[in-house]
Amino acid sequence: MRADESGFEITQRHGGWVVRMWWPEGPVTGGPQRMTVEPADGAEPGDVVRGISTTVLRRLDIAAATQLAGKAPEAQRTLQDFTRRLDASGEAAGRLLAEEGVSERYLATLALAYSAMAEGGAPAPVPWLARLIQRRPETIKDHLKKARRDGYLGTVTGKAGGEVSDKAKSVLDSMAGADG
Repeated sequence: MRADESGFEITQRHGGWVVRMWWPEGPVTGGPQRMTVEPADGAEPGDVVRGISTTVLRRLDIAAATQLAGKAPEAQRTLQDFTRRLDASGEAAGRLLAEEGVSERYLATLALAYSAMAEGGAPAPVPWLARLIQRRPETIKDHLKKARRDGYLGTVTGKAGGEVSDKAKSVLDSMAGADG
């Protein structure tokens, strides 16, 4: 499923064909409002040279696509809420950096924001954090290295990001206790 600025698109592949079904934003009350059928990338020329067959059209699972599209508005809201929380976390790290420098509170908050971004599948968490913290990506990378060295951020073998350490959780818990 892919969202664009005006709706949701669900893609299905059938043989040498890609079928895209589109619904406008808002509640899904029926089937797609637009469908396109195109040759799939890498499709065998023999599969597409004769054109779209009725067999391809009968194999479309419009009911499953409609059900998935019905969940799209809720998924979009969830993604927007998640993004807002990540932005707030990164902005909080930026405020701590401005007020305290590279402190334990900053490193713990940075570790939490970075870990959550990577776990959430952000394709480029360092540039995203750099924008929120208002520093260069190289600076953020250096701060993340320090967070790892100082024990605030662990590594996960073969994965971007890392685990927020118990040390960082303790600092974050003390910050939450001071705020409440």
